Amino acid sequence: MGSQALKSLGILNLERGLPPGEKPSEPRPGSLMNPATYDFAVISETVAGAWADVVIKGDPALEPACIAAAKRLVERGAVAISSNCGFFMRHQAAVAAAVNVPVVLSSLIILPALLRQIPATGKLAVVTADSTKVSDELLGIDKAKDRSRIVVGGIEGGKLLQNEMMRPPPPTDVADIEKDVVACVARLQEAHPKIAAILFECTAFPLVTPTIRRSTGLPIYDITDLCRLTLASLASV
Repeated sequence: MGSQALKSLGILNLERGLPPGEKPSEPRPGSLMNPATYDFAVISETVAGAWADVVIKGDPALEPACIAAAKRLVERGAVAISSNCGFFMRHQAAVAAAVNVPVVLSSLIILPALLRQIPATGKLAVVTADSTKVSDELLGIDKAKDRSRIVVGGIEGGKLLQNEMMRPPPPTDVADIEKDVVACVARLQEAHPKIAAILFECTAFPLVTPTIRRSTGLPIYDITDLCRLTLASLASV
């Protein structure tokens, strides 16, 4: 890290297909990429080849590009690193081993802790962009008893995932994200009345987290909560 580098939260970003020299649009209020979400600077580096469809499906060949982007972030001043897709969880161990700052690529990291937070009879709902791509390996839960307490729902078929599969992906209205997430949560609650907490995998969901918290009355965790916790742990911040 250069001596003049601004201390920042670094984000491994998806490919967005921006033409050379074109700046991304301003991050939305409450979003992962917005410095106001943390009252702290945010920088990003695109992971070469990391289109959303590739990251969600999973591709081990992305790992070197993830590591390279993480190292660039540290050189630019990142004191902690996260990512703009929860499915980067597959590269968590490799990236954490490659840099000397805390790495929290996915909210799924805190899943084991949340199971211990809720009653033993309670269920933890994981709400994701695409539930068909959420494997037991991705969840990182080995014990069958613990796995039985996790229920997974996705918004596949909704506007957000449809847009994210495009190259380049068009922006999705917050109202469309909210509609799909509300419907998914309602389906999960109807099927599993003992849901005691919800974990949002998708990094777009923080835009609607406050609304879903109010409507369900349940504890809801997303990637921005984990980033704030990580930044709060650092003496250098």
